[in-house]
Amino acid sequence: MLDPGSSGGSDAEAASGKRRPSYIGIHARDESTRMLYITSGVQEAVGYSAESIINTRAIDFIMDHYDINDLPWLYESKKKGGAVGGGDDGDEDETDMANAYVMYINIKTASGTPVLQRITTFKCDNCVVYISVTFPEVPYHDRRELQVRMLDGAMKQLNVSQKRKEHIEAQGGRPLVHRRRSPLYYSQSRRIKTAFVLEHPDVAGVVMSEAEGRLAGPAISFVTGSVSRLVDADTSDLMKAPFLKLVAPEDVLHASRFLDRLSRSTDVMFETFSLLQRPPVVVGDVAVADEDNRRVVVECLGASSQDGVVLLASKLHTVTAPKRDTMGNYIHSRVHEIDNEGG
Repeated sequence: MLDPGSSGGSDAEAASGKRRPSYIGIHARDESTRMLYITSGVQEAVGYSAESIINTRAIDFIMDHYDINDLPWLYESKKKGGAVGGGDDGDEDETDMANAYVMYINIKTASGTPVLQRITTFKCDNCVVYISVTFPEVPYHDRRELQVRMLDGAMKQLNVSQKRKEHIEAQGGRPLVHRRRSPLYYSQSRRIKTAFVLEHPDVAGVVMSEAEGRLAGPAISFVTGSVSRLVDADTSDLMKAPFLKLVAPEDVLHASRFLDRLSRSTDVMFETFSLLQRPPVVVGDVAVADEDNRRVVVECLGASSQDGVVLLASKLHTVTAPKRDTMGNYIHSRVHEIDNEGG
């Protein structure tokens, strides 16, 4: 039987040479959990066509008995009286708990039977981007509550089930009083965050652009609106653009290796690299000399499915372009410097 506390399945998949059925979905970050986007892998994983899922409620597919109070904790609005998820600004306030969560949930398939899934969610803007990985070999049992781990860039985690047990014991066995749980992780500043969905690197390939002489793939298939606050481009500029065109030249190889690692695992990983403040993706835009193109340093959480890769890029700070030596090589990349001010 699968241990829900484990990272889940990578070694077994590597040994078998076959990946588990998986897919990427996006739903509204509010109590409706309305499905906005889903990839075709949902057909193999749970038997539904992608078209039949759009505009349904994600929570209606959960077959476990769970506490509805968990859902506001996972998806509640960050700004009281404002738009759900803080509108389209991508900022987190001081009470936000984490950027990513991992849950084990029994999901209703098209045949009406339950199947266990590990769901990794990334919170951004007014939506939640998630990856579901299916474990059909695990016998069904009602998990009674959502078993959740919370992740940040340092891969800290918390098992909510254990917290509930401790709380009940502290009250002498009295019923649990529902209230907002203590945060596992605080960002020391408000950060701009953007979610990307990319083509799977094994499908798209990471190819060399002849025009620019640099790595180009995989392409962006979805990006949240807050990207315009991260770099000087909007969603229409970036759709179908190769993701690595956004990455600073000195970090392209570094970022491509990160994507390669993601494509070979079902685990959540993180990396730090720089994006170009003015990426060469806007048609008709005046090209910016590399030395004048500031770098936006991001901490990037990522995970993959058979349909693609999800990245959650959180802005750390902005720096000038690194200097070059007389041979044209970059002298120093400041990508791994952490600025707690988040400017």
